[in-house]
Amino acid sequence: MFISFPFAQGLARRARFAMLLALLPCKGMAVGLSFDDALALALREAPLLTANEALTDAARQAAIPAGELPDPQLALGIDNLPIEGADRFNLSRDFMTMQRVGVSQTFTNPYKLDARTAAAEGRVALAEAQTRLTRLQVLRETAVAWISREAVERQLAHIAELEDENRLFERIVKARFAGGAGMASELLAPRQEAALIAERRDELDSRHAQAVAQLKRWIGEAASQALIGAAPDWPINRDALSHGLHRHPELDLFNPKNRVLDAEVEEAKADKIPDWALSLAYQRRGSAHSDLVSLQVSVDLPVFSDSRQQPKLEAKLLERNALAAERQAALREHTAMLETGLAEHQRLSNAVKRAREVLIPLAVEKVSLTLAAWRGNQGDLPTLLAARRERIDAELKAIALEGERRSAAARLHYAYGVQTLEDAEPQP
Repeated sequence: MFISFPFAQGLARRARFAMLLALLPCKGMAVGLSFDDALALALREAPLLTANEALTDAARQAAIPAGELPDPQLALGIDNLPIEGADRFNLSRDFMTMQRVGVSQTFTNPYKLDARTAAAEGRVALAEAQTRLTRLQVLRETAVAWISREAVERQLAHIAELEDENRLFERIVKARFAGGAGMASELLAPRQEAALIAERRDELDSRHAQAVAQLKRWIGEAASQALIGAAPDWPINRDALSHGLHRHPELDLFNPKNRVLDAEVEEAKADKIPDWALSLAYQRRGSAHSDLVSLQVSVDLPVFSDSRQQPKLEAKLLERNALAAERQAALREHTAMLETGLAEHQRLSNAVKRAREVLIPLAVEKVSLTLAAWRGNQGDLPTLLAARRERIDAELKAIALEGERRSAAARLHYAYGVQTLEDAEPQP
């Protein structure tokens, strides 16, 4: 709003222009924290994601040498060195003494190398799946924290309206008493109401500080900014969410886990196939004798597989069976969690609708009727105050229920409603 002066229209135009400039956000100025801004910050700032991404990179690095052969070995030695007599410790005169240098290489059977490579790739996929799960968890918890804080701030704004209303009510009581109606004790009622409202404000201030702290856990100091905009109101469709149950991010972890175990089973089977090694040595003798070359091939002999390789294979097979049972148990658990979440969301939706359409209108009407009766000396002040408290409770509870409903919708959306991770992340 601006004030124009008829005798200075030029000055008024300059004032309007200055005010428009003041309303424009400056570059770099924090104008507030929107819902999408909070999600984007969480994806950049959450330490959990940094840790998961580091573990994923570590798994990728560990997968590089998984299918490689062992390092070759270098051997240096002296053979047939005399330690007694006139030629003891003589490296040149005794024809039996030889200085030896050799190299050997173990050749792991290709089935085992393939299995190790597959297991390493499975661990990379598992780390990537864990990172996706963590990203969705961070998005979900950030969304819930933002919604919870927004609900508390709406309640605080309503408290401010109640404080203004109570000051008006105090003037009405004083005016009524000055006009010869009412009792002197009624003058204390608005002050008592102000104290009760202040108590409500203190409680909400505490909850607001907790909500800011919870949001700060995910996005850091940016959580102290003022909130702007609103969170999405995700549609909750039972059939669509039930259809997406198998895509729950925690259930997605079982596929790479199963890949790792399958590869480890194959590696245990490959342990029954012998590895072999090749050794080559050069042996230097005294000047009077020819130097020698040695070539050796060695092969593992898994002749005791029943007590060595077979138990390892059986253990991996049992682990795979256990993983299948764990997946079935997790599927049942999340089925129950989905049904519970849907039931809770439906309850909250009904409660919000009932509060908005029935409880608040009735409470408002009750206040109007008791206020009219009190003004007409047909009702008492305690009854009016009780009606006002009921209306206040109904209004604050409706705001809280709406926040709980949106939080429940956020949990369902990020657990069962997200088709791909890109769908869940905020768009730039």
